This record gives sequence, structure tokens and C-alpha cells, in this order.
Amino acid sequence: MSSETISGPILTSDGIPLKVSLKKAERINKIRAFLLVLPLLAFILISFIIPIGDMLTRSVDDRYINTVFPKTFEIYKKWDKQGLPSEEVYKTMFIEIGEAKGFKIGKASTRMNYSKSGWKSLIKKSQRKFKKIKEGPYKEQMIAVDKRWGDPIYWKALGEMVDPTTFGYYLNAVDLKYDSNKKVIAQPENRRIYMHTWIKTFKVSLLVTIFTLMLGYPIAYLLATLPLKYSNLLMICVLLPFWTSLLVRTVAWMIILQQKGVFNNLMVMAGLIADENRWKLMYNETGTIIVMTQILLPFMVLPLYSVMKTISPSYMKAALNLGASPLHAFWKVYMPNSIPGISAGGLLVFIIAIGYFITPELVGGKDGQMIGNWIAYHLKTTLNWGLCAALGSVLLAVMIVFYWLYNKIIGVENIKLG
Repeated sequence: MSSETISGPILTSDGIPLKVSLKKAERINKIRAFLLVLPLLAFILISFIIPIGDMLTRSVDDRYINTVFPKTFEIYKKWDKQGLPSEEVYKTMFIEIGEAKGFKIGKASTRMNYSKSGWKSLIKKSQRKFKKIKEGPYKEQMIAVDKRWGDPIYWKALGEMVDPTTFGYYLNAVDLKYDSNKKVIAQPENRRIYMHTWIKTFKVSLLVTIFTLMLGYPIAYLLATLPLKYSNLLMICVLLPFWTSLLVRTVAWMIILQQKGVFNNLMVMAGLIADENRWKLMYNETGTIIVMTQILLPFMVLPLYSVMKTISPSYMKAALNLGASPLHAFWKVYMPNSIPGISAGGLLVFIIAIGYFITPELVGGKDGQMIGNWIAYHLKTTLNWGLCAALGSVLLAVMIVFYWLYNKIIGVENIKLG
């Protein structure tokens, strides 16, 4: 055999170079692997990435109103914000209100109402009255139709909407706003509601996480150390709430916690409190914390149990044989080994709690509402989707920061679910 034949490319049985055949096989395997995960990728894209992208877009989008009043805003930008706008601004506004029809003007006036309450009714009334106005000058006639056309506050409120993109929704989410010159100022005292709600949301979420850990740790310890027949029974008790509707559990707690409810009745019957001094555990922050703690308790117990089950009993026995007291051995040996479960359960409970809104809505009342309740309110009632998107985006950003801090301090690789 010649050296030329030996040094030539190695061929497969069908005469194709082995290197080419291997590349083809590798490409086919990659395509198969991609097709296997394609349904999951599509699910993540449709249910997670696209909605978040839409939310982030809506939180800064102000293009629609600029398509309804493009000429008005163009002339409005030249106004010095002193007194009332010029006749030209009034004329352009008059013409564009007349040209805008039905849904378009309704949606635009709703957006204007977010900046200054009263715009929606003003536009609706003016649409009817403007039909009687045949020619200019328009300024005096529009003011005669409704005196609000002569109020500078309404005109200055338009300054928030002249740009197609805005950070006004984000400012509103933290009790700030733009003035007529696009400077950031604080909201009026009677409209500062979100910062207080943000603080309350983090406070309630943190307390619920702490209380679920305090209650869940001994339960998980018993689950991991009791004989199998007893631990299985206890596990059924832990999982039982998952088999009951969240709404049913919340309503049951409402019956228990109300002033004439089961808990207060038992306290009065036991003589621990007077009948006229029944505790107020409903429609406040206290009731929200109690009910959320009970509902989220399994989410703390299960990660703790899955980690504790892997801790060998010989660790504690060795510590006791070396002279450590049971409490010291537990603190120095068992507790550090259970930290992955504590961190996983704490992170899980905190993330769920910070976005909760059903329980605070039913049990918390006015004093127990969290940021999720405001998002739901604006979605269903005011239809202010821009503010909803901004509140949701801030919540997402805060959780990303918390996750980053958690990764820096503890490390995501230390999270274990069993």
C-alpha cells in the first residue's frame, strides 16, 4: 500500500469522508435536541418573555395620544407656560377634537385624565358643544363652553404627554411626577400613596418570611426525624392546604378572625379578654400577616424538609459523643447544614409574598393592602395600564436586585430543594 493511500482521508462505508460524516451526525443531533426543547422555549417565550417585554414597553409608551393630537402638541411645545396658550393652540385643539372619533378620542381623554382629573369629562362635553361653533376666534368660545378651557392647570397638565415616550408612570409609582416644564417634583400630599404601600409590602413580606421560618423549621425537623408512619401523617397535614381552594381558606380565616368570630369568642369564653375589648384582627395589616403566614407555610416547610432529610443523624450523635450539649450541637452542626433549605424556603416565600394580592384584598382591607392590590385596581378599574406596567416593572427590578444580593451574599448554587 502506497504512502499516498495511507495519508488520504478516512472514508465511511458509503464513501463519505469520516470528518464530514461526523459533522453531519453532530448537526442532526443538535437539531433533534433543539426540537425536543422547542415546545418549552415556545412556552417560555409566549408566557414569560413576550408579556414582560410588553409590560416594559407600556410603562414608557405615550405614543397614542401623540397620534390623536399631533398638531396641538407641536404648537404646544412653543408655549412659554405663562397665562393661557395662544389662539393657535386653541384652534388646533378644537379641530383635532372634532376630527377624532369614538374610541380614539375616548382612549386619549382617558390618558389625559391620568395627568389631570377632569380632562375626560371636559373632552366629552366639548365634543357635543363644539358642533355649534362654526368659525373662530376659538379661544373665547371654547372657554364659554366650559370654563376649564380657561384654567392654566389643565393646559399645563398636557406638558407631561408631549413626548412619545415618558418616565411619568415610573415617577408616579414612587409618588413623583413631572411639572409643566418636565421637572421632577413630589406628588401633592393627598396623592402620596405608593411609597407607603411599597414600604408596607416589603415589611409584610419580610415578616411573613420570618414567621413561616419560625413555624416551619420545627415542623420540617419533625418530618425529617420522626418515624415514617408519623412523618407521613404529618406530611399529609402539611400538604392538605394545597387540596383546598385558596379562596375557601381565606374566607375561613375571615370567619375565624372577625371580631364576632371563632377566635375572639374563644378568648372571651376563656376570660382572657372582655367582650367589649375584642381584638381587631380583620381588615388590617395584622390579619394580612396571619393569613399569609398560614397560606405560605408549606412553601417554607417543603424546601426545609427536603434538605433536612439528607442530613445524616450521625452528625448530631458525633457532636454529642464529643461532649457538646444538645442545644450546642444543634446550633453548630445541624443548623449550618440546613441553611440551603432555609435560604431556598425564604427566597420562595418572600418572592410569592411580595406579589400577593388576593389575601390582602379580602383580609387586609384598606390598611392591609399591598402593591399587588394597586396593580389589580388599576387594571380593573382605572384601566391605567401604563401605571400598572410601571408598578410591575419596579417590582421586577426590585426582585432582580434582591436576587443579585442573595447570590452575592449566599450564592444561588447553595439553594437546594432536595
